[in-house]
Amino acid sequence: METNLTLYRIFNSVAGTGNISRSSKELFISQPAVSKAIQALEDNLHMTLFIRSSRGVRLTEEGSLLYEYTKSAFDTLKQGELTLFRMQELGMGHLRIGVSNTLCKYILLPYLKDFVKQYPHIKITMECQSTYKTLELLNQNKIDIGLIGKPDNLKGMDFYEIQQIEDIFVSTQTYLDNLSLQLSKNTRNKVSPKAQNATEILRYSNVMLLDEKNITRLYVEDYFTRNNIKTNQLLEVSSMDLLIDFAKIGLGISCVIKEFIQEELKTGELLELPLDPPLEKRSVGFAHSKEAFLPQAVKHFINFYKERCISQVHILK
Repeated sequence: METNLTLYRIFNSVAGTGNISRSSKELFISQPAVSKAIQALEDNLHMTLFIRSSRGVRLTEEGSLLYEYTKSAFDTLKQGELTLFRMQELGMGHLRIGVSNTLCKYILLPYLKDFVKQYPHIKITMECQSTYKTLELLNQNKIDIGLIGKPDNLKGMDFYEIQQIEDIFVSTQTYLDNLSLQLSKNTRNKVSPKAQNATEILRYSNVMLLDEKNITRLYVEDYFTRNNIKTNQLLEVSSMDLLIDFAKIGLGISCVIKEFIQEELKTGELLELPLDPPLEKRSVGFAHSKEAFLPQAVKHFINFYKERCISQVHILK
């Protein structure tokens, strides 16, 4: 657009009021400045837009046509401003979150439940996939926030830890008893969940882990390698819920997250098999790109989970 937008704004005001004096007051500029701007616009367009008279001004045919467009344009801009103000006032906006199915169910949902109560007008879109895929989407600016297990490399990311999780191996007592009977045919040693080390149990058991694309799987396999732990039969399972359910029916020994099966451990439905050394705890938190523009809805969510974490720390104290 070659013509200065200010000239169109002045033209739109004069066309709407039909009077240079009223437009001058409306725009908070002098009458000569208004007249000069109208003349400049007419010179730029090489046509007459107003017919002047002692009673004011009226639009020419060309001026009337131009006014239809400027009025629509400035009305749209005004509506845009009002929408932005309303979004800010009501906390509206769009929040895109990436998270694995497991972290979504056990960690994210409680956050979202309280967040939605506080910001009911924010639209939330979920992308459920692995941590590595979440990091990829963050780098591509296709999501705003990711709930992830902290990876080794967080280059270009801000990470805020909200809790730690512990990976453990569990099974039922029935499975251990059956395994002990099976092994007793070849050895006099019986398998017990109170064994000093679960290495032997894992060597002869059906060991169930998440699929290879999962960060938890890689973390556990690295532990196996560092501690020279060999497994007999390895079964890949697609979700944490299935790992827990398969362990409950006695299909084998599952690697699960301890914080997600507190009730099963408390009732004895599942037994934790001690490892020496134990798997180190991992950090889980929200991450976002350092370089990405953060819309107001994203800022609301960041402030929300930070304040919630601070409140939880105070409660624990």
